[in-house]
Formats: sequence, C-alpha cells, structure tokens
Amino acid sequence: MSMTGNGRRRIPIPLKFRAAAALVAASLLTGCGALPGATGGSREPVTVMTWAPEDTKATNMPGMPAMAEAYARWANSRGGLNGHELRVITCNEGNTATGAAACARKAVKEQVAAVVGSYSQHGRTFMAILEAARIPYIGGYGLSDEEFTSYLSYPVNGGQVALLAGNGIQLAASCERVSLVRPDTIAGDYLHALLNSGLTRSKQREAYDIPAAEDAGEYAAVASRSRKRAGKERGCVTAALGERTAHFFDSFRRLPSDGRDVRVSSVLGSVDQMLVDRTGGASGPFEGAYITGWYPDAGDPRWQPMRQVIKEHAFGDNRIDPADAGVQTTWIAYTVLNQVVAALGDHEVTPGRIALTLDRGLTVDTGGLTPELRWRYEDMLGTPGFPRIVNREVTFQVVRKGRLVAQKSGFVDVGPTLLDARS
Repeated sequence: MSMTGNGRRRIPIPLKFRAAAALVAASLLTGCGALPGATGGSREPVTVMTWAPEDTKATNMPGMPAMAEAYARWANSRGGLNGHELRVITCNEGNTATGAAACARKAVKEQVAAVVGSYSQHGRTFMAILEAARIPYIGGYGLSDEEFTSYLSYPVNGGQVALLAGNGIQLAASCERVSLVRPDTIAGDYLHALLNSGLTRSKQREAYDIPAAEDAGEYAAVASRSRKRAGKERGCVTAALGERTAHFFDSFRRLPSDGRDVRVSSVLGSVDQMLVDRTGGASGPFEGAYITGWYPDAGDPRWQPMRQVIKEHAFGDNRIDPADAGVQTTWIAYTVLNQVVAALGDHEVTPGRIALTLDRGLTVDTGGLTPELRWRYEDMLGTPGFPRIVNREVTFQVVRKGRLVAQKSGFVDVGPTLLDARS
C-alpha cells in the first residue's frame, strides 16, 4: 500500500485541449469542467483507492496504480480537485479473490470516497464489500459481471464483452474460419458466445472454442489445435489470454510450417504496442494482426494530455506505458472523478454524493477518447447480464509496419451485437 501526498512543483496551467486543434497540456482531464484547483481555497482532502494485480504468475497491471499516483501529483500541483488535495491509496489485488477482498476491506477502513480505475476479475468478492459500505466503483477494467450489474459501478468502457463482440465483427470481414483461444476460467467461459455474436451477425460460421490454462508457460499443443481448426484458407486465430497471450503466440509462431496462411488477432489488454515491439515489430508474429480496442489507437492526438502528465509527473516510472489499455482506462476513470468533484462545488465529497451526482445524469466529456459518458437508467444498454454498459463502442486496429494503427476511423457500436448475444 502507498499514498501520494500534495506535490509542490508548479508548472503552467495548459490551454483547453481540442482534438482538432494543436496539442496542448492536460486540460482535457476535466473536459468541460474546471481545472483542478481553479476555484482556489483549502478544502478537505479526497481519498480514493486504485487496485490492480502485481507480481503474479498471471496478468499483471502495475501501470494502473502508477498512473493513479502520477495523476494525483499532477492534480495536486494545481491545487487539487476543485481545491481538494487528491490522495491515492494503491493496493496489490494479487489476482486472487482473497487479495481483492483485502483491497476492498482496506478501502472501507480508509474511508475512501471511491475506488477508481482498478483491475480485478473477482467482482463477486470485492463488489459486495464496497456495496455494504456504499463506496462507488468508477472505471473498472471490465472483467467481471458485477462491474456491469452493481448499482454502485460506473464503467467507462464495455469491458471484455464489448471487445470480444467487436472482435467477431472485425474478423467476419476477412476470416472464413476462426479459432478462439481463451482462459479456462469462469470469466473466460462466456467469451466464445460473445465472439460468435459478432461473427454470426455478419453471417459467418461460429468460432471454435479452445480453453487454455491462464498461467501456462507454453501453449504448443493449444497453438497446434487452434491452427488446425482455423482451416487451410482465410483462417484466423484470435487469443484473449491477458498477459499470457504473448506466450501463446510465441508457441504459435514456433509451429512447423504446414502451408497454412493463418492470420492472428486479439484484443487490447492482451496485445499492445509494447508487446508488438518486444516480439520483433514489423518482422514479428503480430505484423498484420487484427486488434479490437475500446479507445483510439495510442498514437492518436487525443492521448497527448495524458502523455504530458506522464512525462512531467511519473518521473520515468517504467510501469506506465501510455499505450496500455489499463493505463488509459485509469486516466479516463480519474477524468470522471475530476468532473464529479467539480460538479459538487462547495459540497463535501462523500461516496454518497459521488454516486448521487452520477446517478442524476452528470455528463462526462473525455475529449473524444470515449463517447460522452452518462449513467442514467435510460443511458444504459440494458442487456441481460450487463445492464450498466453505457459505452458500447469499440475501435478496430491493425498492426502495420510494426505499429498499432487504426484499421478504420471512428468507433463501432457493438450494442446491437451484445443484445443479440444475451438474447
């Protein structure tokens, strides 16, 4: 556990960022609201928590708490959020239900105003603890059902369900047959149906479902099976194994040649620019790969304010990769928090007031990184199992010359596909 205090270094307040204008520093964090500290004055600190797994044998997301700490330093260097010092407590969730519960209990003990920008697949464990203390959960990564069902959860993306449904749509245009390699876990069990919802919406045949161990060291047998199932022509293999996706595709590229030309695919969070670079860039296994994401590609100018904050306030922290979907989600989640605190004005910032402000329809502007976010009942998708999805849009990207770039401009609405999948 660690806590950030009030930074003292001052840097000039930037101009308001607009996507079509010249890139400037981090005013986008507040969208249409006031800059941190703009009202002046000293107010009670706002304490929040960000948790994520670190140093585990499966998926690790150290960049998320690191981004939260950098955000706090940035905000506090400008007087805090609407005059409130922002204190961020971080917690290693450990990729276990026990760890998730421990982090949630710590959040209750520390009387945090919200849990913001966090990662855990153990929603059943942590959400019950937060609900009992009436602590809102803002901008989780989107791995568990509870993040899209709890009345105190405010998701900023469509989670894994939107990515897999979108990936199906993306692959349907190019692939005759598709193999899906996914975790052999409760969270992974429904990914096959979601991918199929995107494929069959375009009248493609269903994908072959290939469960795999989430923490395996190599995947030679799974890779061989997935390639065979993909067929001989226009075959595609897509994998969503989190951090272990790299191990799978390493095994895949080592398979002896059998004359098949199989294209690979994945979703952001399993494949990112750092992984593409680490595995050989343009000459590596991901060249030409189709990737589905929640947000614009990492080179998009709308990310420049976040990059500026990282440059000036992360102090070379190599845990933070601006292209990482977890870091990006944390940035957006704290953008939500910032605008909620601004909307509260002179009122005390409490868990109840944060939840009430969001429930009553506060519109959050993320500067084009997502559609405008709002969590009224009528804004929610309402699909069975995931009723609280308010951002049902994804992006299609492709690895071209070693860089993850947009395959097509703009967002793709997967809302109708998700409704089909759950019906």
